[in-house]
Amino acid sequence: MAAPEPTDGAPVPATTSAPAASRIRTLHPGWFASVMGTAIVAVATYENPGNVGGLEGLAHTLGIAFSVVAYALGLALTVAFAIRWARHTDASLADLRHPVLGAMHGTLPGGLLVMAVMTSVVGTSYLPGQLAVGIVAVLAVVGIVIALVLSVAFSITLFTGATAAETVNGGWLIPPVVTIIIPLVLVPLMPHVSAGNARLLLALGYATLGMGFLLYLFVMGLLHDRLVLHPMPPAALAPSLWIGLGPIGVAVLASLALARAGHTLFGPTATTVSMISLLVATALWGFGLWWYAAAATLLVRYLRAGRLPFHLGWWGFTFPLGAFTVATLTVARAWEAPVIEAVGVLLFASLIGFWSVVAARTVRATASGEVWTR
Repeated sequence: MAAPEPTDGAPVPATTSAPAASRIRTLHPGWFASVMGTAIVAVATYENPGNVGGLEGLAHTLGIAFSVVAYALGLALTVAFAIRWARHTDASLADLRHPVLGAMHGTLPGGLLVMAVMTSVVGTSYLPGQLAVGIVAVLAVVGIVIALVLSVAFSITLFTGATAAETVNGGWLIPPVVTIIIPLVLVPLMPHVSAGNARLLLALGYATLGMGFLLYLFVMGLLHDRLVLHPMPPAALAPSLWIGLGPIGVAVLASLALARAGHTLFGPTATTVSMISLLVATALWGFGLWWYAAAATLLVRYLRAGRLPFHLGWWGFTFPLGAFTVATLTVARAWEAPVIEAVGVLLFASLIGFWSVVAARTVRATASGEVWTR
């Protein structure tokens, strides 16, 4: 039996002697955050931050390389998690009921959906067209079903349990951000279905955007109150504060993508819808700048107080920042604003820095066994 998880979400010291069966049983539900983080780095890199023509080829090559790593991680972890849920259902359900670990289960469908987005952006450059569409469709269906089930299941555990205010953390934003990703996997499928089904996918895209964004607002309100009215979360939860960037970045991308996808369906109002979507997306992006500054300031505060304990929650630095980076590049190009593009380049540089550090620490912790035992 695995050691109990501390209430602050930090792992207990690990050993290197845990057998394979024990490693599967104690598999951390946040592992799929590595897939989300790596896949969004692939997308951000492929988008050629800075829009320098001479670097486009290199950007595409590196984006493809990151996508291959994301596919490999996704495949391996899908098998591992399927085995865990089949053989150790009790341990999986116990994690789902945990106020910190429960929300991290959302990284599983999140990883599948971000891989679908990555495939629609990067995969089409080296995969046969029909194969890429098929991969997007399969990942979309599986990811959407799991995302919605886990979102409701985790919320019910909070609604029916005795949850202390101090347990509120940024990880609770994972289910909302995963829901907001859904429109981004539906839009690439629209050109490959009938007109009627395309309208249905568009409607579902707007529905899930609203679903996820309202959940984001509810949780963000709780998190804001927790930060204002209670002592700062323990250092182990510092990365979770960065997750607030994820729903913002994805909502920006989803609103713009849905407006583009529905351009032919909106008729005479298409231009108006596109402009309103751009204005809303830009307003959300502005709040993202504020949250980035707040999260960075709090991270410096934590670092000054002492070293942050490493755990898989560190991947919370990567996907949210990556989503906001891609959103920044998209807003910059929509407004044709070089200054905003420059901001995107700076964000991309910090994204690569975070990903490199977290990936290296993960490899080291995996080799030492620290990451396996809780």
